[in-house]
Amino acid sequence: MEGFDILNIIVSTIRNAPVLMFAALAGLFAERSGVVDIGLEGKILASAFVSAAVGYTTQNPWLGIAAGIAVSVALAMVQAFVSITQKGNQLVAGIAINIAMSGLTFVVAQYIFQQGGRTPDLGAARLSSVVLPGAEAVAGIPVLGWIWNSLLGGHSPLVYLAFLLLPVVHWVVYHSRFGLRLRACGENPHAADAAGVSVERTRYLAMLTAGVLCSFSGAYLSIVQSGFFLRDMSAGAGYLALTALVFGNWRPLQTVLGCLMFGFFSAVQIQIEGVDLPVVGRIPGSLIQMIPYVVTVVVLAGLMAKSVAPKAVGKPFVKSR
Repeated sequence: MEGFDILNIIVSTIRNAPVLMFAALAGLFAERSGVVDIGLEGKILASAFVSAAVGYTTQNPWLGIAAGIAVSVALAMVQAFVSITQKGNQLVAGIAINIAMSGLTFVVAQYIFQQGGRTPDLGAARLSSVVLPGAEAVAGIPVLGWIWNSLLGGHSPLVYLAFLLLPVVHWVVYHSRFGLRLRACGENPHAADAAGVSVERTRYLAMLTAGVLCSFSGAYLSIVQSGFFLRDMSAGAGYLALTALVFGNWRPLQTVLGCLMFGFFSAVQIQIEGVDLPVVGRIPGSLIQMIPYVVTVVVLAGLMAKSVAPKAVGKPFVKSR
């Protein structure tokens, strides 16, 4: 199959996965504490827009990332206030954020930049890739050159951050005092409360962490992958991240493997577009774009019954008197 390159697919998988990895790990903290985080999609969109807008205005991608963190955390705290303090419906709170951010980011982008709801191209404000030491020296060496310059090198700093977060999140969730309290609040909040753990405080900290992690997903979309903000550019990434959580049974390593799986199918989608395949020939682009979502349905249908969510997820905590 001319144009079908497995090496490019591997590299594209690594570059596609961080969008889902950041969001899925954010959802892991929220849901391990007992809060359903349907609002991942809205926080991704908000941070993507603010990161692009501030990055373009200041011509500094790091200021854009910082601004994206601020808006994502602010939304996470609003969501936490409704879900934790006010004991509101967690699904409704998350969906409200998604709907609001889908419209608001477009309206504000149109008002500020007058470019049809998108931001201008970031240009020099786009986050640059990391070149590993000795890249030129090994560039001409077969296999080693590709591994050093394409597989391990040549990625955005956010890509390295996404993969470095995996062992950190695993340690926090399973080997730290906060992780123990987090899991206790998600499994049996009344027992945690009886043991002296502040359930509300733990859930607020979990939502704060989720807001920070989710902001990196939005920033990655706009200042790394695209170089601009476009309306609804997340394209369901928040929901795919939740699917990866189900796939991974709310565990960090398995969840990241789920994100890599979706990243792989996204890379395949790009590779086979416009390529003549054996027997079937050239597949229409609209069908190719369905691949990640078809995989989502298959994963949910096959694993939803086998996955065990935290027992208290989605249930407001009412302190016993």
